[in-house]
Amino acid sequence: MRIVDAHFHIWLQADLPWLMGPMQPRIFGAYEPIRRDYPMTEYLADLAGTGVEKAVYVQANWPAERAEAEVAWVESVALETGWPHAIVAYADMTAQDVRPALDRLARYPRVRGIRQQFHWHETPLYRFAANPDLCRDPTVQKNIARLADYGWAFDLQVFASQMAGAAELARACPAVTFILQHAGMPEDLSAAGRESWRHGMTLLANEPNVTAKLSGFGTFIHRNDPLHIGWLMAETVSLFGAGRCLYGSNFPIEKLWTGYGALIGAHRQAAASLNEAEQRAIFYDTACRVYRL
Repeated sequence: MRIVDAHFHIWLQADLPWLMGPMQPRIFGAYEPIRRDYPMTEYLADLAGTGVEKAVYVQANWPAERAEAEVAWVESVALETGWPHAIVAYADMTAQDVRPALDRLARYPRVRGIRQQFHWHETPLYRFAANPDLCRDPTVQKNIARLADYGWAFDLQVFASQMAGAAELARACPAVTFILQHAGMPEDLSAAGRESWRHGMTLLANEPNVTAKLSGFGTFIHRNDPLHIGWLMAETVSLFGAGRCLYGSNFPIEKLWTGYGALIGAHRQAAASLNEAEQRAIFYDTACRVYRL
């Protein structure tokens, strides 16, 4: 099966503040094994023999003022190695006018979208954004709507409690494709938590310009669990349809607890009950469409 990895990172340790200095708590737990350079050569070795033909690099939280430098470096890696095939960059959508930043990023031919992480949680460890309602901010909505002028998507990262606002954002920007990160990051796996996540996912699935990324499923459980992946894939595909779902590895984060072969194997096992066209959509066609590969 041909596969696109629609969510991975490479990095240089010196460029990531959370990898430097004292160890800081992270959602995905202790990260000593990845507290180092993760170059393209290692990523390609990790996915060797898995059927992955193309990959999308998603911004890795370099300092905000170095967002263009991150893209320039990844472009240089692509020129040297042929990978990645697309880049999701960072830009601050809370700026009064994001267009100057977008114009700078547009000079790099592999840029296909923007990610700014909007996820906010009552638990400080899970909190990234400054407040929970960025999706409803008029300036944010205005700036994200401008991505349509560049033909770019927006990688949307929110928790279940924020999904109603995220659906409003998608509705306010009908010409922009939104790619929901990690299938909405269900962190509360109680019956009530799953129902809250399912309700929010239904709101997002009702917006035709929202696509769900099947990635990062080990983030909160810190393991590669085929049953967990199977539940998440089945629920998400039932809401969005396979044509609006796409696979991503979230490597090297998931490398903390599994290998690439085992990870893609668990995802393929979860999709085994789907027909050939649906599997092809999840693992190849949807990513090629939304990221213009």
